[in-house]
Amino acid sequence: MGFVSFAGRVLFASAFLLAAYQEFNEFGVDGGPAAKALGPKYNLFMKHVSSHLGLVVPHVDMKHVIASTIFLKGFGGLLFIFSSSFGAYLLLLHLAFVTPIVYDFYNYDIEKPEFVQLFSRFTQNLALFGALLFFLGMQNSIPRRQPKKKAAKSKTN
Repeated sequence: MGFVSFAGRVLFASAFLLAAYQEFNEFGVDGGPAAKALGPKYNLFMKHVSSHLGLVVPHVDMKHVIASTIFLKGFGGLLFIFSSSFGAYLLLLHLAFVTPIVYDFYNYDIEKPEFVQLFSRFTQNLALFGALLFFLGMQNSIPRRQPKKKAAKSKTN
């Protein structure tokens, strides 16, 4: 069972690791194509947040946002492979931040083809989020091994 669990974690984390590797290779000076694609969606999301909550969101350079997502995916994926709950938390943080911004199906009409694609990817990320929550729940429910206490030997005189 140990190998199967390890193989499952490797396969699960490979989605994050390969995406981080690709974004790292394309990063460049300005953050690469990921920054260009994320910029307008991030600005629209922050405009929605500002209008509904009345908070002013400070400007953030997309290059820094992409660098942080690369770190969260890469480092979190590596730690997750070795059954680290901290790695799972990093991946959860990444998914919680990126999913509603990148897959903004709520900005499109239901009849548009973009809606179906974005909604499908949004639900896939929700499934990944749920799998990570399940992993963390299983990590916390498994009792840790306690070292056996040696029985005190009675003294014979």
